[in-house]
Amino acid sequence: MRGVLIAAPSSGSGKTVAVMGLLAVLKQKGVGLAAFKCGPDYIDPLFHRKVLEVESCNLDSFFLPADQVRALAERTLAETAGPEGFGVVEGVMGYFDGLGGVSVRGSSREMAQILELPAILVVDGRGASLSLAALIQGFLNYTPSDGTGRGNRIAGVIFNRVGGGMYDMLKKTVEAELPVKCLGYMPKMDWLNIESRHLGLVLPDEIADLKGVVKRLGEELERTLDWEGILALGAGEGEADKGGGSGSEKSAEPAEAVNFRKNPLNDASPRGSGIARPSFRLAVAMDEAFCFYYRENLRALEEAGAQLCYFSPIHDRKLPEQAAGLLLGGGYPELHAGELAANQEMRERIRSAAEFGMPILAECGGYLYLLDELEGDDGAVYPMAGVFEGAGLRENKLRQFGYITVSSGQDGLYLKHGEMVRAHEFHYWHCARDGELAVMRAVKPTGRRSWPAMREKKRVLAGFPHLYYPSCPEFVRRFGEQCRQYYNEKNGKLVEKNADIAERD
Repeated sequence: MRGVLIAAPSSGSGKTVAVMGLLAVLKQKGVGLAAFKCGPDYIDPLFHRKVLEVESCNLDSFFLPADQVRALAERTLAETAGPEGFGVVEGVMGYFDGLGGVSVRGSSREMAQILELPAILVVDGRGASLSLAALIQGFLNYTPSDGTGRGNRIAGVIFNRVGGGMYDMLKKTVEAELPVKCLGYMPKMDWLNIESRHLGLVLPDEIADLKGVVKRLGEELERTLDWEGILALGAGEGEADKGGGSGSEKSAEPAEAVNFRKNPLNDASPRGSGIARPSFRLAVAMDEAFCFYYRENLRALEEAGAQLCYFSPIHDRKLPEQAAGLLLGGGYPELHAGELAANQEMRERIRSAAEFGMPILAECGGYLYLLDELEGDDGAVYPMAGVFEGAGLRENKLRQFGYITVSSGQDGLYLKHGEMVRAHEFHYWHCARDGELAVMRAVKPTGRRSWPAMREKKRVLAGFPHLYYPSCPEFVRRFGEQCRQYYNEKNGKLVEKNADIAERD
């Protein structure tokens, strides 16, 4: 795989800006590109799509075993950019930060090892000079005590918020004393201001003239980044094993391994196993309030027979025609609670669909929408769809954060006793009724902490966890079966009703 992984010593160092600028530069140069994001992040891939106008893909070594992560990355690169494509992988948090803050499992460093890519460290130069060389040396030499070996794969450095003169001095010193390449810098850009909120960056559509902003960023970084050196490094024209070892060690497989033999991602064909399944129309909420979806979740649903039909719970008055199921992803419903409440017709249609047995999956923001009420970001409480009892209320702290597994103590429609699906949670809102009414449990992968998660009602499964469907292929298969069954039941009732009318006539 040709490409690089852009990482940093910590969050806030500038790796997202570096990735967006690099993508803009390389696209302008005519390089075939694919973008990736380490970890369970929804917002950064949205920025990648806005820059590239192609799909971005999450790569996560907690959700999938290492060989499946490699296969997914290689397939996505080939499908998106062709055999000569170049991948730009955006890291997560600090380079070594993984599960529970105490392990490199799930970290950017582990992903660089899995993909065998050179890592480029974005180092914030504000308020420092020669001390930055000591910081870089520490990252090159650090060896985690987790048995994954040496080989940090750090092969390059980009300095952020420094001027040309300071960069020249740093480049001369760092390259003379350390086994790493300096690949340019990002000057302080006061005009570039990408705001954040409680779940991370603001959404791309909230930034005025984003394309113009990215174009200007690309023009700026074309002059200050050694983009040709980055391409050469990512093509293997340099050593990616500097920093204390060969870097070729493969990461250990995740504990509690799941059987992925039936995973449609394993098949070499673009449509998975090739088994023909009757298709069904799946309504997928996609608008300002609901836009957090994993690309591979949608692909897995398509493999199960879903024809994805997008609609807006804010703007549309009814569900897509002939919809046999509904997917309500995460997002920011709390920012649009008034608009969602104002669309009473849609709320009633979704409540009625749930009552009549339509299969529905709802995660985090989607779950909040299905409750009786939702406290908006403005503090007011608004009526929602009313599928589940309870109100979504805000807390002043992060309620849950990080990786989990979700399992059931009994057989349900979608998850059977003893099965589990991998997931993550990240939310400030909560519902007090979860503790008494949830039918599944979320378990942290480090430690024994667990809590109630997911509620069921007829064919509706909803809760705060963001599920990664390919980690449990049977979950997706069963959901598809229920959608087809619901469609047949609904059509059968219509046929019987029409026959009765015809007989009376």
